[in-house]
Amino acid sequence: MSNLGNIKIADDVVRTIAAKAAEDVDGVYKLAGGVAGEVSKMLGKKRTTTGVKVEVGEKECSIDAYIIIKYGYHISDVAKNVQEAVLKAVSELTALAVVEVNVFIQDIKIEEIVEIPEENA
Repeated sequence: MSNLGNIKIADDVVRTIAAKAAEDVDGVYKLAGGVAGEVSKMLGKKRTTTGVKVEVGEKECSIDAYIIIKYGYHISDVAKNVQEAVLKAVSELTALAVVEVNVFIQDIKIEEIVEIPEENA
């Protein structure tokens, strides 16, 4: 507490920072939204923070990120990079102590390969 009063960072702020950091990691296809994310898509609502859960206290927070990885990337490397990116972004932007960043791999995205018929090649 400062002499000016209290500062409370909303869960949504931490969630947004963590989601952006996780999505920017090479090898992450997207955050896994689950049922809530799919319902939001159907209703036309864009929720960039779907796939991230946070618990925010006065001085610290913990974060869970649910991600889908692009096929061909080493899963443990991508997960570790997500942990580091989320930790760095949340710590720097909020000054909260990040107690833990848990990463849950929900799926692997295999890009579809479109083959050109031989007569057109």
